[in-house]
Amino acid sequence: MSDTEKVLCLIIGSGPAGYTAAIYAARAGMKPVLYTGQEPGGQLMITTDVENYPGYPDGIMGPQMMEDFKKQAERFGTDVRMELIDKVDFSGPIHKVWTESGTEVHAHSIVIATGASAKWLGLESEKRLQNQGVSACAVCDGFFFRGQEVAVVGGGDTAAEEATYLSKLCPKVHLLVRRDEMRASKIMQDRVMKAENIEVHWNTEAEEILGETDVEGVRVVNNQTGEKQTIDVKGFFVAIGHKPNTDIFKDWLDMDDAGYLVAVPGTSRTNVAGVFVSGDAQDKVYRQAVTAAGTGCMAALDAERYLTEKEII
Repeated sequence: MSDTEKVLCLIIGSGPAGYTAAIYAARAGMKPVLYTGQEPGGQLMITTDVENYPGYPDGIMGPQMMEDFKKQAERFGTDVRMELIDKVDFSGPIHKVWTESGTEVHAHSIVIATGASAKWLGLESEKRLQNQGVSACAVCDGFFFRGQEVAVVGGGDTAAEEATYLSKLCPKVHLLVRRDEMRASKIMQDRVMKAENIEVHWNTEAEEILGETDVEGVRVVNNQTGEKQTIDVKGFFVAIGHKPNTDIFKDWLDMDDAGYLVAVPGTSRTNVAGVFVSGDAQDKVYRQAVTAAGTGCMAALDAERYLTEKEII
């Protein structure tokens, strides 16, 4: 078939994991083809100042950082394509994928770097003030709010962890929990309750984030009494979880209940030979650019070993 293409290494996704895998794969002579997906650059594209990635002493804007990664991958010969893979077939030794436009690609090895997307509340003000005080990552952005009051939304482990982290930087943390109890594990709840500067607002939902150009407060409503109040905060952290972008792999690859792909411990290998996973598609613990890049490196090295053992390269 004229519209079928054969490649040694196919990389699906274009965040820190995908581009790092591409750099290693390209330098190893694997001639990688990388499909960026719907969100080229991943979550870094909605991140303004990145100050915690080594090698950027003055910090860098997320989109610029991803452009740097892309240029480095292309410098070594990576074929970067701005398109989405929307179907896969991992039934045979040659892995088949289809692009949105219908191109069929056959790959000897595949690195999955499709990442995860933060879940949001769906408020108009939340979207408008993203990166202007609204964030989905306290470890990434908490530093910018040291010495200021902030709010965290959520009742699970992520919210408890974010609130605890922020309590070390901020004089007051308001934790908004929509039920009368938290879903977080007991140890995480204990940490929240022990922190003197975390105030838990039970049965509370955010109605609107206030401010024109920066967050100035949040209007909340008690879903039991209907009572509304305004809390003055400068930062608003949404911690209601992430959704891994792994739906197209569900018929082929092992994943946990939340949809995160499962790798063989200590490796990037999946349950399908020749298919490797990296970044936030398999990491629900750390979710940092630097850890994603590290697993992208692992996936490329594992793919290279696989192709060498199969005497394909």
